Amino acid sequence: MERSPEEGPGPSGQPPAADNTKDGDSGVPPAGPGAASEALAVLTSFGRRLLVLVPVYLAGAAGLSVGFVLFGLALYLGWRRVRDGKERSLRAARLLLDDEERITAKTLYMSHRELPAWVSFPDVEKAEWLNKIVAQVWPFLGQYMEKLLAETVAPAVRGANPHLQTFTFTRVELGEKPVRIIGVKVHPSQRKDQILLDLNVSYVGDLQIDVEVKKYFCKAGVKGMQLHGVLRVILEPLTGDLPIVGAVSMFFIKRPTLDINWTGMTNLLDIPGLSSLSDTMIMDSIAAFLVLPNRLLVPLVPDLQDVAQLRSPLPRGIIRIHLLAARGLSSKDKYVKGLIEGKSDPYALVRVGTQTFCSRVIDEELSPYWGETYEVIVHEVPGQEIEVEVFDKDPDKDDFLGRMKLDVGKVLQAGVLDDWYPLQGGQGQVHLRLEWLSLLPDAEKLDQVLQWNRGITSRPDPPSAAILVVYLDRAQDLPLKKGNKEPNPMVQLSVQDVTQESKAAYSTNCPVWEQAFRFFLQDPRSQELDVQVKDDSRALTLGALTLPLARLLTASELTLDQWFQLSSSGPNSRLYMKLVMRILYLDSSEICFPTAPGAQDPDSECPQTGSSVDAPPRPYHTTPNSHFGTENVLRIHVLEAQDLIAKDRFLGGLVKGKSDPYVKLKVSGRSFRTHVVREDLNPRWHEVFEVIVTSIPGQELEIEVFDKDLDKDDFLGRYKMSLTTVLNSGFLDEWLHLEDVPSGRLHLRLERLTPRPTAAELEEVLQVNSLIQTQKSSELAAALLSVYLERGDDLPLRKGTKPPSPYVTLTVGETSHKTKTASQTAAPVWEETASFLIRKPHVESLELQVRGEGTGTLGSISLPLSELLQAEQLCLDRWFALSNGQGQVLMRAQLGILVSQHSGVEAHSHSYSHSSSSLNEDPEALGGPSHIPSPVLEVRHRLTHGDSPSEAPGPLGQVRLTVWYHSDEQKLVSIIHSCRALRQNGRDLPDPYVSLLLLPDKSRSTKRKTSQKKRTLNPEFNERFEWELPLDGSLRRKLDVSVKSNSSFMSREREILGKVQLDLAEIDLSQGAAQWYDLMDDKDKGSS
Repeated sequence: MERSPEEGPGPSGQPPAADNTKDGDSGVPPAGPGAASEALAVLTSFGRRLLVLVPVYLAGAAGLSVGFVLFGLALYLGWRRVRDGKERSLRAARLLLDDEERITAKTLYMSHRELPAWVSFPDVEKAEWLNKIVAQVWPFLGQYMEKLLAETVAPAVRGANPHLQTFTFTRVELGEKPVRIIGVKVHPSQRKDQILLDLNVSYVGDLQIDVEVKKYFCKAGVKGMQLHGVLRVILEPLTGDLPIVGAVSMFFIKRPTLDINWTGMTNLLDIPGLSSLSDTMIMDSIAAFLVLPNRLLVPLVPDLQDVAQLRSPLPRGIIRIHLLAARGLSSKDKYVKGLIEGKSDPYALVRVGTQTFCSRVIDEELSPYWGETYEVIVHEVPGQEIEVEVFDKDPDKDDFLGRMKLDVGKVLQAGVLDDWYPLQGGQGQVHLRLEWLSLLPDAEKLDQVLQWNRGITSRPDPPSAAILVVYLDRAQDLPLKKGNKEPNPMVQLSVQDVTQESKAAYSTNCPVWEQAFRFFLQDPRSQELDVQVKDDSRALTLGALTLPLARLLTASELTLDQWFQLSSSGPNSRLYMKLVMRILYLDSSEICFPTAPGAQDPDSECPQTGSSVDAPPRPYHTTPNSHFGTENVLRIHVLEAQDLIAKDRFLGGLVKGKSDPYVKLKVSGRSFRTHVVREDLNPRWHEVFEVIVTSIPGQELEIEVFDKDLDKDDFLGRYKMSLTTVLNSGFLDEWLHLEDVPSGRLHLRLERLTPRPTAAELEEVLQVNSLIQTQKSSELAAALLSVYLERGDDLPLRKGTKPPSPYVTLTVGETSHKTKTASQTAAPVWEETASFLIRKPHVESLELQVRGEGTGTLGSISLPLSELLQAEQLCLDRWFALSNGQGQVLMRAQLGILVSQHSGVEAHSHSYSHSSSSLNEDPEALGGPSHIPSPVLEVRHRLTHGDSPSEAPGPLGQVRLTVWYHSDEQKLVSIIHSCRALRQNGRDLPDPYVSLLLLPDKSRSTKRKTSQKKRTLNPEFNERFEWELPLDGSLRRKLDVSVKSNSSFMSREREILGKVQLDLAEIDLSQGAAQWYDLMDDKDKGSS
């Protein structure tokens, strides 16, 4: 019997004889190639076994202990076991995918054929057509990946580190096994402009990627990988233009399972311990951009709006998980080799997506009570699940006691779930209370939430009242490192003791991060966001920013989307962020929100068991929150500027001109603008603006200076300052150096005016305001009116039967406030506040009008503020009847007088007046002519406020006026207040006005006159006049004051009712006293 060469040697150990029937040659032929390769294989196997003995020989030659050899042997055996396990897993998964149809058909007792298309799971559809497309595309995708790694990734790696300059990809093959889509589930979306898909992805691939660093003779790679998970795909926004879908977002709802088979030097990663560590690190890298809350966004259309919102959308809500207790747990502890049964030491793991919490361990207890509270962010509904696993704590490996899972959509639907849930895979139940917290875009219910949270006992952390989402976009013009090297900037964001870090952007001082960060806030009114921009070494700080979160409470929709100037950085270094705050509100009819600890809100709809009262009694007074009436008024004096840059050019830029500057101010949502000063690089404005500010910290004043032009105004500088200092100290007077320009500074004076609940100083305030009032500014406020509108009652019905949908407008002068609309009720609850600046409290009034949506006026109230001046503490708090005879509103109105402590005018309580004769007799009563004002900015002037003269008016009447020298503005100021007891010539009353003339100059430039009052002997003027004069020039002048009246309608002649002449050298111009002066006949030459 013949034996082929491939059958191996014969029994004698010699190779078999060849068949020589064809050539007739005799003898033994030479060995073929098969024998040579076999011999090489034997030698290679023998050499590998010899290499195993090399470590033993080296250990003996070095005199090391046998323990090192045994440790190395154990390490090798462990690596071999992990390696073999991965290979077996890959082979089994490939076999399963290859024979999926045969195994499925066999399991379902069907013939060996492909399942029909109509066979599907209840909510998951098969996608074999998609798998066929992927299989056909897979080789071409492999070609693309090879080009991408070789032409893009490899050069980037070589350039990142000088030690990797010889890095290269030696082999890139995706293999023949493509990614498979096991099933597709389409969710009905609540939004019409998006489509939600869940793809069950399974990849068991034979890919092989090898890399080499030739310089260090280092080779590594991957040969085979498994990846299984559910990939959510969101198609949004849907548009009316091709390609219909604006962008595609992809992410894994849960961490996918990953298994990698390493080769080369990375074989070391298969050592026990390193294997799980390496897979975890790689999974963390994947989760950093492809597992919730991270997602991969692929825009499909150019200039897509709200890309940041699509990349990092706001959470759907917050679930507050109360892990209360468990019962009936199994006993896992055994003693005396299992003869004595103990209990368990249970603890719980709570997971929602990547968020994991661990409870404390309760020793020796089968019905433990934890009483712990956790708050988790919910990004996707449906899809995410609440998972609770219970374990028994042991010194070695913890024993599993059971788990439960619950879809977050059930919590959203119910609002509050409080139940015992059975544990799967074990025995017993776990008690959970789950609360869905909605995200509110306004701070209206913040006080209510804070009050409710104070009544919650929560551990390990107190309950949150809000959530802050920070979209970190980019930075500009960060400072360079030493040697003018580009930094590698990263950002640390901190709220209290929670710190999060961004990725590092390498070799740039204008980095782009595009990352989102989320923080829970216990009390946003007092917390701050601290931002530190650092080099990736953390040793060099590139800039810092501290932002009080209370600033967001006053922003529109609790959102700030802007550039932020960095401190401790370059002059132009800034950071662009979008900050979004949302209030966490539990909207459940089962929860009562008390207005005070132990107090029941009369408007609460919570059922009162056993109560025989159908409705709570009507309150007699309002119950505003603690912040009502705490507003202040910020008075901003824009004085002057210096060294502004010149922007005007003439003759095509050959001739350099000046600028026409003006100032724009932004504070507390209001904007102001000064007048334009023509062709001046050192302009003087001396304008005053007022704005209502709250005590919330973190507010800022934004200042910009521009040059007025015919087309576009030129930028002359900006400055942004915090109001914290002036709100705390009450006064600030500084020169501010303008930013983003080579030169220029601005002189501002800021004063905080705190309302006082007393009318004793009102007249003094009005007099001070008239003195510091400038011609360019509007009339200054003397008081602040705060209104709290709580509710209405018994409003008239529509058409006699239907309740209205009422709202209220509050108006003072030209300022109005409109409340929200209460839906279809005759007893609405508004609970809104409004504040108004009051300039003349004696004559102004608060106008309130109740209107129905679509029905017109339901009633009105007119409240003269003079009633508040007579009320105790300047406050009225009661029900006010509407003018139509039906309906009432419960309202609180309180007035606060604004007393300036830094106006440059000092008020005192005693009063006096002088006739012209008394002034002549005692000139030193006013300080004498030798007074020289102090050059200091805050000169303290004296003011009198008496209205009654010490003696009766003369036969021609009196005029009341103030003469004052404004040292800051270097102006002579005269205020004509009023006249009284004027002389009547003839039957008709005169039409008086006051004419002023600054002698000895009688030119038109020094003449001033008031408006004319019709038919009165006691006219009120309150008009201010100014002359730009130095102080020494003013002391050489006389002020001629004439009270005149028109003789007749057809005549230009003026009848002089009386006059008075004031020698300014004999008056203390620093006092600014308002005084009555007796009028004299025109023929008298005497002066006062």
